[in-house]
Amino acid sequence: MTAPDPIRTALWHIDARLGAPLTLDGIAEAAGVSRFHLARAFPALIGRSVMGYVRARRLSEAAKALAGGAPDILTVALDWGYGSHEAFTRAFRDHFAATPEQVRAARDCSRLDLVEPITMTDAPAATLSPPRIEEGRALLLAGLSGRYDHETRVHIPALWRRFIPYLGAIPRQVGDVTYGACSNADDSGAIDYLAGVEVSAFDDLPAAFSRLRVPAHRYAVFTHRGHISGIRGTWSAIMQWLPASGHVVDDAPDYERYGADFDPMSETGAVEIWIPIKS
Repeated sequence: MTAPDPIRTALWHIDARLGAPLTLDGIAEAAGVSRFHLARAFPALIGRSVMGYVRARRLSEAAKALAGGAPDILTVALDWGYGSHEAFTRAFRDHFAATPEQVRAARDCSRLDLVEPITMTDAPAATLSPPRIEEGRALLLAGLSGRYDHETRVHIPALWRRFIPYLGAIPRQVGDVTYGACSNADDSGAIDYLAGVEVSAFDDLPAAFSRLRVPAHRYAVFTHRGHISGIRGTWSAIMQWLPASGHVVDDAPDYERYGADFDPMSETGAVEIWIPIKS
């Protein structure tokens, strides 16, 4: 697995202080990037949100302690950042589908899905063509939307399948370009994702539609080529490229732009990825 120095630094910071208080702000500061960038880049490269990784690592170490015969569950809970037996038991059961008592009694955690520290390699990052910098105009986007975290983003293609039948019959649609817009990211890496089109006004839209105002903004525009299934790799390369580029990601909607160079039937072609950057 490859990662830029900020992600490697974040991983080192987390595991070096796993039993101490950790926050997204503190981890981002240690990594030298904004919390917004870290919340987007970390799951793209690691497969979990920042605080999801922290939680999984803490619970994994707690499970090892319990399987090793720790005499007191509350002490284990406190050691790994939980303020009470109840909070620890609830988090442990939700994560492992087993209780701390069961693991301690069995003296075995081999069947649990433990998360070990991630060791980063120094392999070169994927090649990424430099973006163009563009002053993006304001957009009114309308379509179907949902809230997705890193685990549930696999359902975004299903959102597109539900949206496609509306094309050609959307009131006030502007052009034939479709957009996959991300907004309202939170500390866990969850986003609102809208599959939609540009409209000239929000009047008379289908009842199921969501609406998103994208303000005029400066963007770094990247291009993904090939099958759409590989777009996650392009996103990962972008998140690796940005920290060393001199550009700072801004807290504004980003979007994928599917134009005439993309074939929706074969799901191949060129897709533009517009990342908002600070002026």
